[in-house]
Amino acid sequence: MDLLPLVVSSGWASGVNAYLVVLVFGIADRAWSLAEIPDVLARTDVLVVAGGLYAFEFVADKIPYIDSTWDAISTAIRPTVAAVIAVLLAGDASTLEQAVLAVVGGGTALASHGVKAGLRLAINTSPEPVTNSATSLAEDVSVAGVVLLALAHPWIALAVCLLLLALGVTTVFLLVRRIRRGWRRWRTREPRAGVGAP
Repeated sequence: MDLLPLVVSSGWASGVNAYLVVLVFGIADRAWSLAEIPDVLARTDVLVVAGGLYAFEFVADKIPYIDSTWDAISTAIRPTVAAVIAVLLAGDASTLEQAVLAVVGGGTALASHGVKAGLRLAINTSPEPVTNSATSLAEDVSVAGVVLLALAHPWIALAVCLLLLALGVTTVFLLVRRIRRGWRRWRTREPRAGVGAP
């Protein structure tokens, strides 16, 4: 299997939900014993920790402003997890190749994380909470789908990830005013208009 598309795809997915990426890889390795997936990702302790953190993120991601706080905390975590996954995927590759793949995986994760965090700030300017839950569920389905696609058809998954990243960056650019408003509200924890109104 070509490493670059797998690293980019897992990097993009990790930027959105790193714990779900670890879970999908680990469960896929246990189910199908895939040579491409490092065995460490299928260890029981790794899956239990990833499952617990994914469960926490699953809930936090659906609560307005808590989701943005979680995104701020995850700014260092998601790219780091992506870089570690990239190094694990590289396996016996040379040190230089491992370093390049780690940078590619972590950099892709940082880009997709930035898109996710920006879009969530824009969504938080909406006066209703349903969009948070719908967006979070769509992200989870996209992450699981991209990782599974990357295992079966890595180059197609790479194309899908690059398209999603380009669409995300374009959307963030178009919504920059709403994102700034969401950023100001998140920093001051200003409630949404209409929430809690008599």
